[in-house]
Amino acid sequence: MLKDQLAKIGNTSICPSAIIVKGNNILLGLRNYTKEKWKDISVWTTPGGRCDAGETIEETLRREVKEEIGVTDFRIEDFIGEIPGAKEGYVVPIFFCTTEREPKLMEPEKFSGWKWFTIEQYLSGEPPNTINPVGRKLVSEFLRKRR
Repeated sequence: MLKDQLAKIGNTSICPSAIIVKGNNILLGLRNYTKEKWKDISVWTTPGGRCDAGETIEETLRREVKEEIGVTDFRIEDFIGEIPGAKEGYVVPIFFCTTEREPKLMEPEKFSGWKWFTIEQYLSGEPPNTINPVGRKLVSEFLRKRR
């Protein structure tokens, strides 16, 4: 199932997301949006973004992780599930990934920074302002089952 999901050809309404875990920590970035892009808000999110024409889901995921946190050495280990995106008609396939690398702030115009939270913190609701409550619920259920 994982290989099939990663091999799919995407389009601009598909926005894969990487749940990146290192040991007992999950990586989140504080993304700053503006009214021009979506709405005037800052939310914690995971690396990911829209597919370019002709890209597979895996190519998009690897490109977005490299663009946003500068990491190329990570493993895509599982397909967590799919949720509706923030915009009407958008879809977010979510993947469980692991790495031993540290993130870098590659897009300071979009993000304030990247931070490791323990999985326990994440499961207990920290940080409170995440981009997609449905996604958080799905990821939390997945992480609880992995324990």
